[in-house]
Amino acid sequence: MHRKTFISIALLPLTLVAGAVNAKPISIESIAREPAIRSVSMSVDGSQLAAIVAAPGSDYRETALATWDLDNFDKGPVVTPSGDKMKFIGARALKAGRISVVGRQELTGALGGCGEGNALGSEETFVFKNYLTDMQHSEFDEAFEEGGRMIGASQTTKRCAEINQTAGLVSMLPLDPKKVIIQRFDMLTFVSNYYEYDLTTDRVNLLFRGSPEASAGLFHPRTGELLTRNDSEAKGSDEYVQTIEILNPETGDFEVHDALTTMLTDRYTMQIEGIDDETGQYYVLTDKFSPQVQAWMYDPKTRKFGKEPLVGHPNFPIVSLGFGNQPSNFNKLISFTYGGPTFQTTYVDPKLRSIHESLKQTYEGQDVYLTAYNDDYSRILFQTEGNRNPTSYHILYDGKNVKTIGDSRPWIDPEDLGEQKWITYTARDGMTIPALLDLPAGWDKAKDGPLPLVVNPHGGPWARDYGGWDSSGWVPFLTSRGYAVLRPQYRGSRGVGRELWIAGDAQWGLKMQDDKDDGAQYLIDQGIADPERMVIFGYSYGGFAAAAAAVRPNSPFRCAISGAPVTDLKRLGNRWSQGRLQRILQGRTVTGMDPMDNTDKVNIPVLLYVGSRDVRTPDWHAEDFYAAIKDKVPSKLVIIEDMPHQLPWYYRHHEETLTAIESFLNNECGLGENQS
Repeated sequence: MHRKTFISIALLPLTLVAGAVNAKPISIESIAREPAIRSVSMSVDGSQLAAIVAAPGSDYRETALATWDLDNFDKGPVVTPSGDKMKFIGARALKAGRISVVGRQELTGALGGCGEGNALGSEETFVFKNYLTDMQHSEFDEAFEEGGRMIGASQTTKRCAEINQTAGLVSMLPLDPKKVIIQRFDMLTFVSNYYEYDLTTDRVNLLFRGSPEASAGLFHPRTGELLTRNDSEAKGSDEYVQTIEILNPETGDFEVHDALTTMLTDRYTMQIEGIDDETGQYYVLTDKFSPQVQAWMYDPKTRKFGKEPLVGHPNFPIVSLGFGNQPSNFNKLISFTYGGPTFQTTYVDPKLRSIHESLKQTYEGQDVYLTAYNDDYSRILFQTEGNRNPTSYHILYDGKNVKTIGDSRPWIDPEDLGEQKWITYTARDGMTIPALLDLPAGWDKAKDGPLPLVVNPHGGPWARDYGGWDSSGWVPFLTSRGYAVLRPQYRGSRGVGRELWIAGDAQWGLKMQDDKDDGAQYLIDQGIADPERMVIFGYSYGGFAAAAAAVRPNSPFRCAISGAPVTDLKRLGNRWSQGRLQRILQGRTVTGMDPMDNTDKVNIPVLLYVGSRDVRTPDWHAEDFYAAIKDKVPSKLVIIEDMPHQLPWYYRHHEETLTAIESFLNNECGLGENQS
């Protein structure tokens, strides 16, 4: 890598505000900028800090790696900007003075059907690389990769390995001063193998050799011994039995446990999170006994779950359990987190609970996350954020002194942003739909009247939205321009209950689409939304929902913005997932109303945009849909050069997409100033 010459770009002027509120629009530049700091982590011993920062002198347009010696924090960080081609996008402080860095680089070439896009011929995509470096960034060596083990592989196979980032960290082995556990996906055999990896010598020791059916499960964090493994066995052409095998310490054999066995199509969560050293029982996350995922104890000797859950929540899933990683609390349960409107963590460890409660009082109105700590709790890395407050990173010293490492977007004024609520509404068939609702700053229903509304369905669709700061920038961008923003957790969303998730099967463009329309109607009934000024805007699956809305009769929306959409379900095929089981499991659910079959019914203006390097939802989806509707309704197609499907995007990607969205809303959609 080498250092980069930076060029300043002129800023775009602010444009119009859609709502009646006296909102101050957050500029496109403010959202397009690289965060001042992100991806912050602290080494297990509390001596080192690593982060991705905005490169000095780049005017927040490029990234850099930054590392701090926490024994000399006031000296400031060592900073190395990204190279001309390979851009830093993630970092992690490990141990033994080592830092892991993820870089991403554009790649164009004949990929032979490799990668997520799965297309033949020339493909535009990205290469991802893991690097290891030291605190002074003296060298950047490729981390964890096969190296000489790829000898004999074709150039296409080697390129495929680069694209798919075939190696990664599995376990930190916190008590070992220099070793970690890594995973390598073997492109010659198409299985994952697991190794103990010495960060000081790069030597590896094989721990588990995978197979097409079997993969590693839980490694003991103290010893690295493999305790569980996951297997799948075909039962017919599109059904699999999924089993969890547990090591019998007396025989040394892995044994199938029927109580942990599920059928793929039942879609139960069954995930082993940890082991209790005193009893030998396992911590399991599952929704087999309740609508929401709960934490249970499982005894491998009796092969039974406990009589009642260890912890659960009536409305939200338990998403993770936290275990101690320091000598004083090693492998003890210290916390659990449930996925509410935001992630909410409760600490079982009394010292951490006291610290967490104190910090929540200090940062009232924001969520506080403790992300790392040393053995005596004299250094605790934590972050704060809220829907009006972009993420900030801090260190608590000795339980009383806080030093702020940095704010991700210090130029954002919280006063420019309004209220965020978690709401529920009833769909036309009686199903309860949860949603996030964001409102402009200073809006008063009695005084200001109904607002223009943007219904913003999430991608996936097997995903969900969380509250707090919106990292895409779309929500603050819109609310600061006077729009209300509704993010419905429509049926098919995962993470707000199994019933809602399964209810989306085969309902693309049908009941899933009703949920978006019904959310808009609910806000009309509440006096929040103006029925004459409603828009649907989505990305990925959300882009499909926007395209579907444009061809449904009696659309409640004035226009549709469809980002990186799927528009042709028949041609979707196997392009949307590299995992065979995932394709089998989700593939049968991806059916319903196909927008490309209904382009003759298009009835509202449409903006389509997609990145030229998007291999998840390739640009032909947007191009074909645009070609079919462009002579029927006002429509625009924007191809964003070199933009991938997922964040992080370059400055110019945000700039171009937000400029296109704002122009479309103001003009073709007719929501600009002095337009009704």
